[in-house]
This record gives sequence, C-alpha cells and structure tokens, in this order.
Amino acid sequence: MANKKFMGLGCLAVVILGILIAVLYGTGVYNGLVGLDQKVQSQWGQVENTYQRRADLIPNLVETVKGAAAFEKDTYTAVTEARAKVGQVQVNPGQLTPDAFAKFQAAQDGLSSALSRLLVVVEKYPDLKATENFKELQAQLEGTENRITVERMRFNEAAQAFNTKRNKFPAAIIAGFFSKFAEKPYFKSQAGAETAPKVKF
Repeated sequence: MANKKFMGLGCLAVVILGILIAVLYGTGVYNGLVGLDQKVQSQWGQVENTYQRRADLIPNLVETVKGAAAFEKDTYTAVTEARAKVGQVQVNPGQLTPDAFAKFQAAQDGLSSALSRLLVVVEKYPDLKATENFKELQAQLEGTENRITVERMRFNEAAQAFNTKRNKFPAAIIAGFFSKFAEKPYFKSQAGAETAPKVKF
C-alpha cells in the first residue's frame, strides 16, 4: 500500500516537474520573441528616422531648384504631393502588418520617383549644379539615401531573425496565440531597382 502511495506521489512529481519545465521553456520562447520583436520595432524607428531626414531635406532642395528652373512647375508639384502622401502614411511599429507596410513602402517609392524626376530637371541647369547651396543639399541627400539603404538592410536582418525564431517549432505554436507575433514583412526593391538611381550630377 505504501509502495503504491509512493509511486503515485512519484508520478505526480514527474507530471508537476514536466509542467514546470514546459512553462519555463514556453516563457523563455515567449521572452525571446518579445526581445526580437522589440529589435524589429527599434530598427523600424531608425528606418522612419532616415526617411524623415530625406523628407526634411526636400523643401530646401525644391526651393533651390525653383530659383533656377522657375518654369518646371509640374515637377515641383509632383515632389510636394509625394512628400505630403508620405506624411499621411503612419505605421505603428507594434503593428507592422503587410498592408500597412506596403502602403508605407509605396508612398516612399512614390517620393523617390518624384525626387528622381526633380534631379533630372537639374541636369538642364549647369549653373544650378555649380551653386554651393545645391552642392551641399546634393551631398546631404546622397548621404541620406545611403543611410536609408543601410537602415532598410538592418530592418530586414532584424525581421529575418524574428521570423526565423517565430516559425521554428515550438515558437510557432506560442506565436500563434499572440497577434503581436505575426510574421514581419521585408523591404523589397522598387520595380526597376536593379538599375541603381543616379543622384550624382
């Protein structure tokens, strides 16, 4: 009788120990996903920061070009409208849904395209290209475009680390219970991006 009681307690202890190990392991997986999710959100902030820097440079660039190319009004309007659209697209870093992400990227791609058209206009005005103000803005814009590329790459790396952990077993089961652990989207190249845009003059 005592032997049966001892075996019953032993089985109960094994079950409790198994549950405790599972809870601790699940907590570790959950906390690991939280850490990687925070890294993605932090990197998203850096992406937005560099895009904001570009948006802040554009009004000065447009004004500088306007002085020398007063009749290229359609180009300025396109840049201004594209910049306004970028300002309207807000993405919550905790809710990086594919749809919100696609809208953000489309708005940024539209601004890049309009900015490229503006820079093509400058080709017609050698005097403008020679001004110190334009040279300074050009250098800042080139530096900002390089930063955007770097921050997008870092974001994709953070998203890949999260997605890899999230999709492995048993993290996939735990992630399935929490909407905040949805798979993170990646930045993709703009259509035609295999040909690098030229910002130099």
